[in-house]
Order: sequence, then structure tokens, then C-alpha cells
Amino acid sequence: MNKQASLFSNIKGDFSSGLVVFLIAVPLCLGIALASGAPLFAGMISGIIGGLVIGFLSGSQLSVSGPAAGLTAIVLTAITKLGAFDIFLLSVVIAGALQFVLGLIKAGTVANYFPSNVITGMLSAIGIIIILKQLPHAFGYDAEAEGSVAFIQADGENTFTALLSTLNHISIGATVITVISIFIILYWSKIPKVNLVPAPLVAVIAGILLNYAFSGNEVLALGSNHLVNLPVPSSFSDFIGQFTLPRFSEIGNKEVWISAATIAIIASVETLLNVEATDKLDPMKRYTPPNRELKAQGIGNMVSGMIGGLPITSVIVRSSANINAGGKTKLSTMIHGSLLLICAALIPVLLNKIPLATLAAVLLVTGYKLCKIAIFKEMFRNGKYQWIPFVATVLAIVFTDLLIGIGIGMAVSVLAILRGNMKSSYYFRKEKYQTGDSIRLELAQEVSFLNKASILLTLDHLPNDTTVVIDAHKTAYIDFDVLQTIREFKEIKAPQKNIKVILTGFKEVYNIENTPANTVEEHNRQSSGHVHTIAAGNHKELLKQLQLN
Repeated sequence: MNKQASLFSNIKGDFSSGLVVFLIAVPLCLGIALASGAPLFAGMISGIIGGLVIGFLSGSQLSVSGPAAGLTAIVLTAITKLGAFDIFLLSVVIAGALQFVLGLIKAGTVANYFPSNVITGMLSAIGIIIILKQLPHAFGYDAEAEGSVAFIQADGENTFTALLSTLNHISIGATVITVISIFIILYWSKIPKVNLVPAPLVAVIAGILLNYAFSGNEVLALGSNHLVNLPVPSSFSDFIGQFTLPRFSEIGNKEVWISAATIAIIASVETLLNVEATDKLDPMKRYTPPNRELKAQGIGNMVSGMIGGLPITSVIVRSSANINAGGKTKLSTMIHGSLLLICAALIPVLLNKIPLATLAAVLLVTGYKLCKIAIFKEMFRNGKYQWIPFVATVLAIVFTDLLIGIGIGMAVSVLAILRGNMKSSYYFRKEKYQTGDSIRLELAQEVSFLNKASILLTLDHLPNDTTVVIDAHKTAYIDFDVLQTIREFKEIKAPQKNIKVILTGFKEVYNIENTPANTVEEHNRQSSGHVHTIAAGNHKELLKQLQLN
């Protein structure tokens, strides 16, 4: 499959992954709505819009959007302060409009300034949180609403006290279902012929059948409080009645605009972080245009607010589950949205038979894949300037919440960069570019992750069918993020545009294959034109020099 895979190029795999994401999304949508103080159906609406509307408009092939746990405290505060849910919906509509404007003014490029150690730390922390938060459900302690990822829970407990409380509420039936479900998820794919059916789906069916077999046994049988709890409409009019319109008469309310601005900023940051994290998990290493994503999210939030839904962001738990289940195109997230719509309208009774323990098993395996020991070992090998911000991000997110943790991780990463650049400052060297056969990009003495955006944009705007020489002879330090950007350009993006990349002057420690100096010189002698130098600096000036803007 090529990088530009069509929507229907992986129908079988995308359907199975969409089904898995749907099964995970149901309790998350309901739980986030409950934790936000909103009607439960509002969570389902945002999940449907995230899958169908944003899934269709987004430039990401694998990102899944829906109600976000990171916004629960903001939503709860806003609903309480505004006094009515329909007034809050107006804030969601305005927040979507603001996001769309951010996309139009190309504010999404801020995502390029988030270092990879913070992104990797976020993914690992989410994996740890998933495991810690799902362990109580795995043993049958379902007191906390699904979807919370904050250290301090809505019921007053924290992540660790909830684990201790689990010891007093262990359900043998739930534990048996969890163990069998994990076993199925891990080993089903190893069974020949039958492994065409996705393992998580088999685990869900097995969980339903096991609980049915346990019925009548007081020790093993699970009550309704241990199962998915989706609202069941009694008629079509009852179903339509679950949708709510925003109260536009409050358009002049200052608090509405404050809530809208808060939601727009937080949702945009979360989305950009999660989309970049999803791109890093993508086996095909595709790139999501951040400004297009902001516009897609903005339209999605406007639609969600118009019909009674919660604010939407890209969500990493469902996105990583999508990747792990074999999703390849955006069809998988659209299928998940379609299934949410169908089940909310037609089959909520059937879904209400799924044990939360089975869904906990699916999430436990997903969480483990995000925070494997191998990831920590790899970050440690990358050096202290990668390791320290990574660990700080992990600990901060686990013990606070997503946004505070990312902020702490960013601060530590900046301090690490300043520490690493203390001996010599970064400088730019610029020379005029004239049309020729080759382009030389000469890196400065110190190149930090702060220079990642300009280098990335310069490389992305190089003309097709050219040769670019990236010269690091004068460079004493290159940040890990910049090296990744150069490596991905050389191995993935350049071949797509028929660009020949020659690297010269890179040291072995950078883990990029060095090109001997005589190879570059030989190329220069054979070139029919001149080799022109572009400094690693202001990308706007560089694009002017390239006559590309």
C-alpha cells in the first residue's frame, strides 16, 4: 500500500479496527459525559460527529476524534457557571468557529515546536494511566465514571487510592472475564484460519457469553452496574428528543465567550499534540497537516454544539487502539462513527450487555503497548537531554493531568535545551538563491528543536526533481527532533518528490548515514548548474529565496 492509500484500499482491516474503536468509544463517550455533568447522550453525539464529520474532513488517516477526558473539568465548570446546558452549547459552537479561524491563519504550525521527548512521554504516560485507571474495572470495581484520566477523581479518590479500594470490591466474575479476554486478545491472532475475526471482537463476544453463563450464580454474575449503560429510547420521537439546540439568545453573554475561548485553545492544543503523537505511531509515517486538522475540528465542534454534543478533540486512546487494531485509512474512524450512530438509534439494548471488564481488558493491552519498557530504554539511550524531559512529562501527567503534565514537560525540555546550548549560541547564515540544479542547506553551529519548524517547512517546500545537500560540517550540536525531521525527509518525503538528498558532515553519533565529502564534491563537479546555499533560519526568507511562497 502506498503512502496516499485511497479510502477503500483497506476495507477489511479498517472495518475491524473501526469496530474495535467503536466498542472502546461507547463507555468512554458515556463516561466523559457523566464526568462533565452533561446528558449521557451528549457524549454519544460528540463521538458520532468526531467519527463521521471530522473523520471525513481531517487530513489524518488514523486519528480518532471524540469527547476528550482532558476537557471534563473545563466543561463541568462552564456548565455550572453558565447555568444551563443549552447555553453551554453556544460556547461549543463559538469555540468551533474560533478553531476554524485558527486553521485559516495557519496557527497549527505551533505543533512543530513540541519536542518528541514530550510527545513520547505523553504517550507513555497515557499508557500508564490507562492501565492504572482500568485495573479497578478489570476486577469489577466500577465506582468511577469511565473516561477520567486526571490523578484526582470526581469521587474524591485519586488513582492510587482507587486501586487500594479495589481490594475491597473484587468481583470474581469480572476478574475471570478480564483474564480470559486478555488471553484471547494476546493469543487469538496465533490461531490459524480463525484469526481473520479481530481478537477484541472475539473478547467482547466471549465476555457477553461468560456473563450469560454466570447468570443465576450470586458469586460470578455481574449486575447492570458492571455493564455498559447506554440510554434506551422508547420511540423515534424519544430518540430525536435527546438532541438539544444551543440558546443563541445568550450570544452577548461575556461568560459564553470566555468559555468558548478556553475550550478553543485547550481543544486545539490537545488535538495538535494527539495528532502528532498519532503520526509517530503510524507504521506508514504519514504526516497530518495541522492547519487542516484545526479547520476540521472547528467544523466538527460547530456541528456538535448545534445538536447537543460535547466539545471534541483528537483522542490518543482511541487513535492508538485504531492503529493497534490494523486501521490504515480514515475509513476506520468513519466506520466507528457510523456504528455509534446505529447503536445509539437502534441497538442500545444489545450493547448494554457488554461487561466493562472486557472493555478494560482491551484497554489494558492498548495501554501496555504505549508504555512498554523498551520505550523507556530507548529514550535513556538517546541521552540525558531526551531522557530527563521524557521522564518529567510521564510523571507530571500521571500525577496531575494531561495539559499540566505537558506544560511541565515542555518547561523541562526548554531548560534542557538551554543547558545544552549554553556554550555557543545559534546563528543564521544567509546567501542569495538563484535558479540552479542543486540546493545546499547549511546548518549552523547549534541547531535545537526550536529550529525544527523552519527546517521542516523549508524541506517540505523544496521543488520536485532537485538535489539538496544538507551540510553539517560546521554544526557542533543537532537536536534529536531535527535529526528525526531530516531522516524522515530523506527516507520518506524526498523519494515521493523525486528529490535526491545528500548528507555531509554528520557525525556517527547522530545515527544518520554520513555521505563522504568526496561524494558531494563529485556531485558538484558533475552538476550542470551551481550549488546554492540556504541557511538554517527564517523559513519565510528561505521560501522567498526558493521563489516558492
